[in-house]
Amino acid sequence: MATTLYRLGRWAFRRRRLVAGLWLTAVALAVAAAAVAPSGQEEDLAMPGTESQQAFDLLDERFPDADSQGADARLVFQAPNGQRVTDEAHRESVEEALRSLAGGEQVAAVSDPYADGTVSEDRTTAYATVTYAVSALDLTGAARRALEDAAGYARDGGLTVEIGGSALEAEVSPGGTTELVGVAVAAVVLVITLGSLVAAGLSLLTAFCGVAIAFGLVSALAVPLGLTSTVAILALMLGLAVGIDYALFITSRYRDERAQGRSPEDAAGRAVGTAGSAVVFAGATVVIALAGLAVVGIPELTRMGLGGAGAVGLAVLVALTLVPALLGSFGRRVLSRSARRAAPVGGAGAPQRHGLGARWARLVLRRPRAVLLVAGLGLAAVAAPALGLELGLPGDESKPVETTQRRAYDLLSAGFGPGSNGPLTVVVDASRSADATGASDRVVQALEEVEGVVSVDGPVLDAAGDTAVLTVVPATAPSSTRTKELVQEIRDVMPDVESATATDVYVTGRTALNIDISQAMSDALLPYLGVVIGLAVLLLMGVFRSVLVPLKAALGFLLSVGAAFGVLVAVFQWGWGAELIGIEQTGPVMSLMPILVIGIVFGLAMDYEVFLFTRVREAYVHGATPEEAIVAGFRHSGRVVAAAAVIMVSVFAGFIGVHSPTIQTMGVGLASAVAFDAFVVRMAIAPAVLALLGHRAWWLPRILQRVLPNVDIEGDALGRLPLPVTEPAAPRAPVG
Repeated sequence: MATTLYRLGRWAFRRRRLVAGLWLTAVALAVAAAAVAPSGQEEDLAMPGTESQQAFDLLDERFPDADSQGADARLVFQAPNGQRVTDEAHRESVEEALRSLAGGEQVAAVSDPYADGTVSEDRTTAYATVTYAVSALDLTGAARRALEDAAGYARDGGLTVEIGGSALEAEVSPGGTTELVGVAVAAVVLVITLGSLVAAGLSLLTAFCGVAIAFGLVSALAVPLGLTSTVAILALMLGLAVGIDYALFITSRYRDERAQGRSPEDAAGRAVGTAGSAVVFAGATVVIALAGLAVVGIPELTRMGLGGAGAVGLAVLVALTLVPALLGSFGRRVLSRSARRAAPVGGAGAPQRHGLGARWARLVLRRPRAVLLVAGLGLAAVAAPALGLELGLPGDESKPVETTQRRAYDLLSAGFGPGSNGPLTVVVDASRSADATGASDRVVQALEEVEGVVSVDGPVLDAAGDTAVLTVVPATAPSSTRTKELVQEIRDVMPDVESATATDVYVTGRTALNIDISQAMSDALLPYLGVVIGLAVLLLMGVFRSVLVPLKAALGFLLSVGAAFGVLVAVFQWGWGAELIGIEQTGPVMSLMPILVIGIVFGLAMDYEVFLFTRVREAYVHGATPEEAIVAGFRHSGRVVAAAAVIMVSVFAGFIGVHSPTIQTMGVGLASAVAFDAFVVRMAIAPAVLALLGHRAWWLPRILQRVLPNVDIEGDALGRLPLPVTEPAAPRAPVG
């Protein structure tokens, strides 16, 4: 691999105008395709094979006229203190507001709270449901304005009116102030690390190139592939983070090779052959882990994984081709000012300085047991809250209190009980029963006897009269543990009813589907974690030609992921520091997050493991003692890896300000996981373990030596190439 990439790097360096032109054309085409493509549709999560999804499929079959993807809105009316919403004046205001909507643009139906009984017992609150014939993204501005105008009519009559439902849902915007702050921090770190504005700009430019193509492709393929805005933001987040890091690694290695007196073309080739090999391996691990999310069986998670994998793959290609091309275009300007002033000595290289990385490594080596104990116990303490991890999906209760959706949620909870915000739908398939109505009544009776059920509405029969739909209002909120238990209790009592009535009964609805998805995520978490860890060990055995180093890396990965889960529980479930990032309502952690964090962090953790410890192994196989090899590896790569980690953390943290529970959870989880893995696991625990193992760290059984392929990330094969042409020593400027 190293030899092939070496030739690729030299080719890109020589053909820099062609390479840059091809990438510029790709950016233009992707942006143009995104500009003319229609907007994608924000779809609800689906979980094929679950009871709730089977019920949805049955409803689509038996009630073909009902559009399950249609938007809906819930107008919630509350009378002033001491008054009732049933008072004549207030009733006229409500009816006037609803009449303004009935028969309007894209409106399919408008309910009447007085006829349907959706008035609270104390008569202070009522709600009406507006059903649309199109999805939320297809709603016109006129339809949304009509909804807000209707609320205004009732407000003019003295009522408090708030709007819930999907009709006001907006697509999450990928741009914002906090994301720009993250990029600004990355730029500052690049300038400090590389000591050159040109080199820093090169890393940012190449990352933006890959991100522009990835984001454009996701936007262009949104409709045919069903990609949502969350997929686009994940591609943007990952593409930006790894794109900057990969460019930084190759640029840094190029500067090292130039410092040894190699010609610019040969230095570019060797940088791509060595650091580029690590980039290929690291990118491949991220791609494999993200693509592996497809095995969970959730279409949205599969799309997120493939979208992120595509962005990472593009970042790898950009790093291997566009980076060396731009290195050739910018010439000596990518070197630091001090390096440009110094004269290269033909191949001898400048003397090695004992930088911060080497000093840190020596500090760890002096007290490896103490470092291992403190770092390990510290991560274990941070991970402790993860034992109380609860999974769920956010609803209107997670929105900021200043939004009308959140206020509508609170009004409904106060007037009708918390369960009114998440009613369950029970579908009775009576196609095998001789008396569908009697069977439905028997199901209603059984439901009313379940503790925790407030009311059962229905049944509503389909045109054939063989399918009934019941609405069950629980006593507890949609995201509460008790509601999850209630769904299971209903499912437990239904088999007896099904046997007695010759029916099939399904519990569904958004709340039940969310519960099923969360349970599926919990069940898939450990198997997926086992697959990821097994993959990590096998891949790292081929890279490091060792058994214990991969095991150390996998155990460290577990520690960093566990600590990240602990942070998620502390912030989003317990509310520690939640207000600082705009989280006003605590609740379960997003059910997709743990498995998504595992998939992403696995690849990123392997990034730092490979970039840092291949230099350690390189020194060891060339005769250094285990301790000297650790110091040499940190001298070469410690500062760059630390800078890369700071950049990645800042990019991920920049997305915490996006007003979306999914993106906020992802930002917190990924930023904390990368910070723990890079600075605690790779920088402290890993060198301490290697120091304690000594020569045993690099032991590999003979049978594995024959079976495992020699990946050669260190670029040993490059030493057998013809000697490169080195730059002649430049005349030094006279002193004084």
